[in-house]
Amino acid sequence: MIALSHITRSFQVGDQQVTALRDINLDIGAGDYVSIMGPSGSGKSTLLNLIGLLDRPTSGIYRLDGGDVTTLDDAQQAKVRSEKIGFVFQSFHLVPRLTAAQNIELPMMLAGIAPHERRQRVAKLLDNYGLAERADHRPDQLSGGQRQRVAIARATSMQPAVLLADEPTGNLDQSTGKEVMNLLEQLVEQNVTLILVTHDPVIGSRALRQLQMVDGQIVSQSEREE
Repeated sequence: MIALSHITRSFQVGDQQVTALRDINLDIGAGDYVSIMGPSGSGKSTLLNLIGLLDRPTSGIYRLDGGDVTTLDDAQQAKVRSEKIGFVFQSFHLVPRLTAAQNIELPMMLAGIAPHERRQRVAKLLDNYGLAERADHRPDQLSGGQRQRVAIARATSMQPAVLLADEPTGNLDQSTGKEVMNLLEQLVEQNVTLILVTHDPVIGSRALRQLQMVDGQIVSQSEREE
């Protein structure tokens, strides 16, 4: 499903060129559950952003569902991103003035989905994530765990094949973090591909595959012991 071939990503910082990713080769199949770990500055978030089509490689080829997405223009990439990829962030990234229901509905509005179908999907997602009684609450009226559940519901409202999670438990206490991870892992059981960036080795060890990054390179890969 995801195939990265000889991917590099460099940035110009002042008069210096900084290489964030170095010759990344990675294949991730449909329904895989992968964690990406490593120290700060190792390239984890850069890799995730590139997979999510929020960034472009300096060189190399990225194929998604067999198609080369590195050759697409910005509008074409945005369309693929909307249809196939969901995002969950550490800081939730909810729209403060919108209610929980409106935040969940937003990607569907932008995609032009009919109002009747939007309402049906929102109601189902609110129910699935235990948020029905919080539908009309704004983010500042919700707990951290509730905000992250809204963020997951929003990320899955377009029924993406791939879900990218960048430190999804970073702003949560341990108990709430476990609840959020359980919700994300239920999506893997529905054949959603989950790619998770985390500093927490306990969270990372839950993934079926674990990648370790150092200085922009994948230095090791392992699989979870059952």
